[in-house]
Parts: sequence; C-alpha cells; structure tokens
Amino acid sequence: MSQTVHLVVLVHGMWGNPDHLAEMDRIIREQRASEPGPSGEQLVTLAAKSNAEGSTYDGIDWGGERVAEEVLEEVKRLAAEDKKVTKLSVVGYSLGGLVSRYLVGILQQRGFFENVKPMNFITVATPHIGLVRFPSFRSRMFAYLGPRLLSRTGEQFYAVDKWSASGRPLLEVMADPERIFYQALSSFERICFYANAINDVTVPYLTAAVETEDIFDDYDRTGLEIEFDDKYAPIIKSYRLPDTPPPPPEKPKRFSKKWFKGLQPRVPLPPILRANFPYNMIVYALLPVLIPTFMTLAVVRLSLDSRKSRGRIRLLESDESYRERLVNLVGAMEKQIEDAVVEYMDEPVAVAHCDEPSVSGGDSAATLAPAAPGGAVAKAQKKGAELTPRQRRMAKHLNALPHFEKKLAFIDLVLNSHAIIVARDVKRFAFHARGHGVLTHLADHMVL
Repeated sequence: MSQTVHLVVLVHGMWGNPDHLAEMDRIIREQRASEPGPSGEQLVTLAAKSNAEGSTYDGIDWGGERVAEEVLEEVKRLAAEDKKVTKLSVVGYSLGGLVSRYLVGILQQRGFFENVKPMNFITVATPHIGLVRFPSFRSRMFAYLGPRLLSRTGEQFYAVDKWSASGRPLLEVMADPERIFYQALSSFERICFYANAINDVTVPYLTAAVETEDIFDDYDRTGLEIEFDDKYAPIIKSYRLPDTPPPPPEKPKRFSKKWFKGLQPRVPLPPILRANFPYNMIVYALLPVLIPTFMTLAVVRLSLDSRKSRGRIRLLESDESYRERLVNLVGAMEKQIEDAVVEYMDEPVAVAHCDEPSVSGGDSAATLAPAAPGGAVAKAQKKGAELTPRQRRMAKHLNALPHFEKKLAFIDLVLNSHAIIVARDVKRFAFHARGHGVLTHLADHMVL
C-alpha cells in the first residue's frame, strides 16, 4: 500500500530564493516531520525554486503558474516512489503569500483538490491588500517608482494593473468571494496570516494583517499594553490600549547625561556604520557620495531587471498554451458577467438602488484583543496610511474568510523587521534568530 503524504509547499518572496526560508523549512521538519498525520501521512516539505530571484518581477500570476507546475511535478515524483499526496499545506512569505493565493486558484481550477485535502494556508508578512501609501515623500516616491521599476509585479503590488477583462487589478479579483482564488482559499481547514505589528518597512502591519486601522502606530506614546506569548515570543498574546494615554515623559535638562543619551539612535545603526574609529568617521564623511551613488546603481539595476522581465512576459504570453491559463479563463468570465450586467441595465425595468452587500464575518478572528473604548484607536492614528476604497473592500472580504486567524509579532529596536520574522539569514545576522519564536509557533500550530 502506498505511503500517504502531507505536502507542505514553502514560497519565498520578492528577489528571493529557497534559502530565505531555510530556517522555516528546518523548524517545520524538526517539529512535525517525525509526527505522522491522523491517517499515517508523512510530512514532506517543498521549498519552491522555480520563481526565484529575477523571475519574481514577472507578476503574481506567472509566479503562481510556475509554482503550480513545480507542485504537480513533485506530486508525480513522489508517486514514482509509491507515495501518494493526500493533503496539502501552503506557506508563503511576503510576495510568496500572494503567489500562494494565486497558486491555490490554479490547483482548484485543475481539479487538484478533488483528491487532495487542503489543510493549512499560512502567510507571513504578505501585502494582502497591496502596498500601502503613507503621507510621506518616501512613500509617494515608492508608489511612483514601484510600478515602473518592478515590472508586472510592481503594477500588481500597487493595484494599477488591469488584470481582468473588465479592468480590475489582480489583487481585487483574488479577494472577490465570487472568484476561484477566494473560494479555493476558503476550502482550507486553517488559514492564518502572520504579520509584523511594528517596524516592517517593506510590508506594513495594515496590509500584512488586513486591517484598516493601526493600533500600533505610536505605541510608545499611546501606552499600548502588550503581553507576549511566553513560549513563542515575539508573538503577541494580547494587547490593550488604555482609556487615556500616559502623560509625555519629562524632557531632560540640556547637556545632562540623560540628554546626551537621548541623542543616541534607539534603533541600531546598519553594520557598516558601526565600524570602529577611525573607519566609522571615513564612512560618515563619504555618505554624501555613497548614498546618491547607491541609489543610482539601484535604479539602474531595477530598470535592467524590469526590462528583462517585460521580455520574458512577452515570450510567455506568445506561448500557445497561454490561452488556457487561468488569467484568460477568469478574464473571460468577468467579461461575460460585465456584458450580462450591461444588457440587464439596458432593459426598461426599474431597478432599486442598494448599498454594497455586507460580508458576514463567520468565525473570523479579526483581532487579538478588543479595541479600547472611547475611540482610542482613532486617536492613536497620527501618521495613518492612505487606504483606498478598494483596499478597504479587499480587507473586508479577506476578514470574512472561514477558519481565519491572525498572529502578530512585535519585533522592536530594529530598522526593518521584515526579514527577521522568518529568520531569513541567521548565518550573517545573528539577530534574525528573534524570528525563531514565530517559526516555532507556525510549525506547532499546523493541522496535520
């Protein structure tokens, strides 16, 4: 009799490769691989590698197509070893979470889940409602350059693409309860989004946790009370905003010891700026030259990679099999619906106007703790994100997913917590090990 297999697919992020999820892979295997499933299933991990490095520019959809082929090939390979895949879990990090949402739509469309049970769908620091804009020059600059320098993926990140035949962006289509992506996602036994509560410059809290208000904004000034999970720190167990914020701290006297200490950066400087004297002074002196040089080189590199990506996409779309891809099937469906609506509206029948249909929340776990009374959440918003109506609508639908929960990580005193949450490079940066608690929680709570 064939050995049954629970296949766990790991999907990395932008500019990534399987090595970025090496710690995740290791911890999942160490924590759960020796533990057979309820029906004796063997847990096998697959770190997707077909959409690595520069290929991540080609779009969420083409990334999903590549990973889908990789999954199906792995199923065939295991079958040749007399192992039958009966359960599937997917874990996506950053962009990989969006690729994973597209992936399960492809698998659903191909009838994959007729014989394979969808178990866990997990994302970590994924921009589910797209990249969020803030009222700052840097944010406006990224919003302008992103779609131009990151090829198809950049357009989809900022929802400026016209993916469907009706002109809707891909992220909106994937968050539509009437579409195959959402329906495939809903079929998973457990859905969990892990997000950084603070300091994720790449994928902020709002989009990773599909929230519309940021209770963690200015947390050190609002007096937000946070309780950590003793076993899985930096995972937050609960949080609470007091009825009234604490008074601001007294300003120290000028030139006092406390005043000088306050001049020191709270967040550690990058390694290159932490060199010993006199090398650090040389670096500081060269910063006016190094910064514009680095930015110029980065823009040139991104432009070249984006141009290569556009060329690859043209070749991919010229393939005869392109017409059979999910993008065209969904696009054709949207066009048929749009035509039907237009035809219906042309009929001389009185149609009552109605508000946007409400989305039932079901058993969704939208927050870890109830919001504080007295509108304290709103008062905490000072540098709030500029969410679009489309993003709010996507958040509303995603929060209505069944079997849905969120887990938040609180990683302070760092410049960017995006890589730390998955312990992306512990060999070079020891502080990335702070993400081990998140990965252990992820592994321990997977449904087998």
